[in-house]
Amino acid sequence: MAIDFTFTDEQQAYRDALRETFKREAGTSEQLEQLTDGHTTHHSFDLSKKLGSAGLLGPSLEEEYGGAGTGIVEEMILLEEVTRRQAPLGAYPVSLIVAGATQKFGTPEQKALVLGNIASGGVEAIAMSEPEAGSDVAALTTTAEKVDGGWKLNGVKVWISNAHIADRILIVCRDKASDGKKHEGLCMIWIDPKAEGVKIDGIDTINGYREVNYVYLDEVFAPDDALLGEAGNGWIQLMSGLNVERLIIGGIALGQAKLALDEALSYSKDRKQFGRSISSFQVQQHRLVDVATEIELAHLLIYKVAADVDRDPKALFPKEASMAKVWATETAERAVNASFKIHGGYGYATEYPIARQVAHSLVATTFGGTNDIQRNIIAKVMGL
Repeated sequence: MAIDFTFTDEQQAYRDALRETFKREAGTSEQLEQLTDGHTTHHSFDLSKKLGSAGLLGPSLEEEYGGAGTGIVEEMILLEEVTRRQAPLGAYPVSLIVAGATQKFGTPEQKALVLGNIASGGVEAIAMSEPEAGSDVAALTTTAEKVDGGWKLNGVKVWISNAHIADRILIVCRDKASDGKKHEGLCMIWIDPKAEGVKIDGIDTINGYREVNYVYLDEVFAPDDALLGEAGNGWIQLMSGLNVERLIIGGIALGQAKLALDEALSYSKDRKQFGRSISSFQVQQHRLVDVATEIELAHLLIYKVAADVDRDPKALFPKEASMAKVWATETAERAVNASFKIHGGYGYATEYPIARQVAHSLVATTFGGTNDIQRNIIAKVMGL
C-alpha cells in the first residue's frame, strides 16, 4: 500500500497564501523591527488582525466561528510558517491551546466569544503553572470558592504566556470545597485580566522581550458563565488537550529548525574564507547534512501525528505527541547551535536572525512539560 506524505492541493494553497502574506507584511528586517517595536515584543496585533481578516488564522476552528473547519495538519502548516518566516505572532500558539479546550468543553456562547476572538486575531491565555507546581501541575493550590453568582479566585500563577496582552486568562484552579485530593476538584475558569484583584507582573527573560508573567489573584470574582466545562472535572479536561499542546510546540520548533538551516545555508554560501565559500568545506557540509536529515525526520513525525489527530480527534496519542515534541524541540536546538557555529562570530551579532534564535531554541525544550517529563510519559506508555 502506498503512503502519501504530500500536502493536498488545498493545504499547499494555504501554505502559499501564508508565505505570500508574510513576505509582503513581514518580509524585511525593517518591517520586522517595526512590527516588534525594535524586537522588544513577540506579538504584533497589526499582523494578527490582518491574518484574521484574510481568513488565515484558526484553520482548525469551526467555520461558524471564523475558522476554516480543516484540522491540526493545517495548524502545523501555520505554526511552521509563522516561525520559519519570523512572523511576530508569538501569542497565537497559546491561544490555540485555549481554543482546543473551548472546542471540547465550551458552551455555544463561550465558543462564539473565545473562538471568534482567536480567528479574528485576538489573544487568549491559560494559567497552569505555579511557583510550586510546574511539571507537577496537579499540585496547584490556586483556589476557586463558589459564591452567589460565580466564583472567587485566590492564588499565584507563574510563567503565564501573554497574560499581559490577553483578552481573557483561563485559570486552572482547585474548588475550595473539594476534598483536596491531588487530581480531583480542579476547575477551569476564565477571568478578565483587568478585573479587580488581578495583578500581572512581567518576568525578564533572555529573549529580550516580555512574554511570560506572574499572575496574582486576590479575591477575583468570575461569573458562573466563566466556568469551562464541569467544576471538579478540570484534570480530565486539562489532560485531554496537553497532547495537542505538545504537538503545537513541536510545530513551532520545526519552523525554527528550518529557519536555522535556511540561515546557515545562505550564510555559508556567501561567506568566503581561504578564497572560497565556507559551504565548500567538508566539515560544514557534514554539519549541514546532519541538520537537514534531522529536520526531515522531525517534519515527518510532526505531520504524521497531526494527521493521526485529525483522523481520530478523541484519541490522546500521549506517546506520539511527546515523541514529536521531544524530537522537534531538540532538533531545533541542535539546528540553531549548528547554524550559530557556521556563522562564527557573526552568530553573536543581533543583526543576524540566528542570534535571536539561540534563546528560543533553549526554552522550547521546557515549554509544555520538560522533555524529561515527556520521556517519562513515553516510557510509561511503553510499559517501562
